[in-house]
Amino acid sequence: MLWNAMGTYEVFQEGQEHSVTMKWLYLLIDFFTIFVPLLFSFHPKLRFYKHWKAFFISNMIIAIVFLIWDSIFVKLGVWGFNKDYILGINIINLPLEEVLFFICIPFSCVFTFHCLNIFFSFNWKIKSENIFVATLCILLFIIGILFHDRYYTASTFFSLAFVLFILKFILKVDWLGKLFSIYPILLIPFFIVNGILTGSGIEHPVVWYNNSENIGVRLLTIPFEDIFYGFELILLNVFLYEYFKRIFVAK
Repeated sequence: MLWNAMGTYEVFQEGQEHSVTMKWLYLLIDFFTIFVPLLFSFHPKLRFYKHWKAFFISNMIIAIVFLIWDSIFVKLGVWGFNKDYILGINIINLPLEEVLFFICIPFSCVFTFHCLNIFFSFNWKIKSENIFVATLCILLFIIGILFHDRYYTASTFFSLAFVLFILKFILKVDWLGKLFSIYPILLIPFFIVNGILTGSGIEHPVVWYNNSENIGVRLLTIPFEDIFYGFELILLNVFLYEYFKRIFVAK
C-alpha cells in the first residue's frame, strides 16, 4: 500500500511539473521568435536597431487593430486558447502571450524583410506585379464570397483583398513584389511556430479553432486561412514601417 501511494505521489509530482512547464510554452515561443532578430539587430551590416522607432510605432498601430479583431473572434468563439499552455495573465480577454505574439512575430518578419533587402534584389516588373496583385485580389474576393458565412475565412480574404488593392492601385507602394518573394521564406519559421501553436508535436493545441468558421482545410495542423492572415499582418506592418522609416530618415 505504501509503495502504491509513493508511486502515485511520484506520478502526480511529475504530472504537476509537466503542467507547470507547459504553461510557459506560448511565452517561450514568443521569446525564441524574437531573440535572434533582436540580437542581430546590432550587427554592423544590418543595423536594424536604427529603425526600431519606425518599427515599434507602426507595430503599435497594427497590433491594436489585430488585437481588436482577435478579441472579437474570441468572444464569438471563432478561436480560443488552451489554459494548459498559458500563464493566465490576461489583457482584456486575451492572454499576455497572444498580445506579445503581435509584437514578436512582426518584429522577426520585418527584421528578415530588412535583411534580405540588403543582400538580395527582389524587384518585380511593374506590369507583372500589377497583374499578380489584381489576380490575387479577385481570387481572394471570390473565396470571401464563397465562404461569406464563415467569420474567419470571409474577414481574412475580404480584408486582404481590400488592403492589397489600396496599397497597390491607390497608394502605389513599390515593394509589394519584394514581400511576395520574401514571404515564402518567412513561411518556413511560420510553419514551425504556427504548427506548435495549433497542435503539432504537442498533446493539445495552444490555440484552438472553430472549424465551422473556416474552410476546414489544414496544412498539418494549421488552418489554411492562417497563411493569408499572417501575410496581412506582415503586409500592414511593413507598410507603416516603410512609411515611418522614410519620415525619420528625412529628418
